[in-house]
Amino acid sequence: MSTTPAPVPGDDDQAAQDVAAQAEMAAQAEMNEQKVVRLAKRDRLNAAATSAAGGAYPVSVPVTTTIPAVRARYGDLEPDAATGDTVGLAGRIVHLRNTGKLCFASLQAGDGSRIQAMVSLAAVGEDSLASWKDLVDLGDHVFISGEVISSRRGELSVMVSEWQIAAKALLPLPNLHSELSEETRVRSRYLDLIAREQARTTVVQRSRAVSSLRATFTARGFLEIETPMLQTMHGGASARPFSTHSNAFDTELFLRIAPELFLKRAVVGGIDRVYEINRNFRNEGADSTHSPEFAMLEAYEAYGDYTSIAELTQTLIQDAAQAIAGSHVVTWADGTEFDLGGEWDRISMYDSLSAAAGRAISPATPLAELQGLAAAEGVEVDHPIHGKYVEELWEHFVKGDLVRPTFVLDFPVDTSPLVRGHRSIDGVVEKWDLYIRGFELATGYSELVDPVVQRERFVEQARLAAGGDPEAMRLDEEFLRALEHGMPPTGGMGMGIDRLLMALTGLGIRETILFPLVK
Repeated sequence: MSTTPAPVPGDDDQAAQDVAAQAEMAAQAEMNEQKVVRLAKRDRLNAAATSAAGGAYPVSVPVTTTIPAVRARYGDLEPDAATGDTVGLAGRIVHLRNTGKLCFASLQAGDGSRIQAMVSLAAVGEDSLASWKDLVDLGDHVFISGEVISSRRGELSVMVSEWQIAAKALLPLPNLHSELSEETRVRSRYLDLIAREQARTTVVQRSRAVSSLRATFTARGFLEIETPMLQTMHGGASARPFSTHSNAFDTELFLRIAPELFLKRAVVGGIDRVYEINRNFRNEGADSTHSPEFAMLEAYEAYGDYTSIAELTQTLIQDAAQAIAGSHVVTWADGTEFDLGGEWDRISMYDSLSAAAGRAISPATPLAELQGLAAAEGVEVDHPIHGKYVEELWEHFVKGDLVRPTFVLDFPVDTSPLVRGHRSIDGVVEKWDLYIRGFELATGYSELVDPVVQRERFVEQARLAAGGDPEAMRLDEEFLRALEHGMPPTGGMGMGIDRLLMALTGLGIRETILFPLVK
């Protein structure tokens, strides 16, 4: 009989953690050793520098073109060809091979394009070649000048006649042939951008998508404005705020949770079509679809309603898809094709919940019945009001099945304090949420513009706040005063920019935010 002790549950996990920790310590030790060596090279570079130029970090280098431009012009060179054209360009060394009288390096530009540098004894001389071998490391930025050629293998190259360090890297690059861990990607995005094409592509896609949003708004006569991020009264959404203190005013301030109430003030003032793309902050949980700091688009259109604003939102997203993919069919990072074209589905919240739950649920359904259904399904609801139960049950039964773009219409009145009551259905408001891939991407309203009803809604929110609801809105007298001066019938919408990129790329939120907040 074996006397080997039985493994304790969790031993394998602990062993794996120990191995990972040891590997990390070894990597850190190696990095520290490399840094010492590179610091010495930095010192030698600086010691050899003149007052006019040189050193480990020169103020400039004489570039005449870029790697992408050279590739665009000479990309079709036949193997073993020479152009007779001399260029001066710079890039980061991502591959380095020093062999005798001829050294090779791959220089990478910010967009990921590369070109080969060939440093030969015949072209640069013995001293320069020796300095290259002694001082240049992976990760360094270098300037090279020389003739554009094609190697015998057909690789576009520069036969270097002069070179110079443009910026000395004191730490080595990660292994570019191995995939970076997710933790490294989000904590050290600069390494992710160097190492991974998808990271660079996502930045470009985000920029093009946001530019497209602005172009679509401009074509429709909207004006972009900026509203305060520091507010004395947080509002415009049901969310927990971050708070801070102003020394100058000796008062508590809040990082905004939404720009809504200020954008509506602009509509009152006569800016009939207005939008803003900027940052919001919500002191809540973080997961694959939520970040405490995120980019938000909100737009308001006088004499529109939630139907016209849905059409606008569909156009905004389809135009953004066109901008990054060339069509309404986008290709996600995993290769999946996703069709954002055509007219999108529209379903009722109450009708779809009734169908999925197998029983009729309406604004008149007693709270006790909703509580019983929630208990039977294991659905927890923080605050016992009708609308909270309906929305949580709808998410439980319906939300996960919505992959195609779908507008979910007509929400409970008691969870939507800034929305106009439905024109024909009692107990609901004219609000939609847009779901794509099973997550909420945008929301739209027929805005509540009656200041008397709005005050009643705020008072009810204050009652909920007093009862312990941390997401309830406060009564905002300044906003009500603006409404009392007359706000026209208006449609409004809000959309997370980070989530828009999730829909367009298939990535998680920490990938679509360039520098996400991490613990």
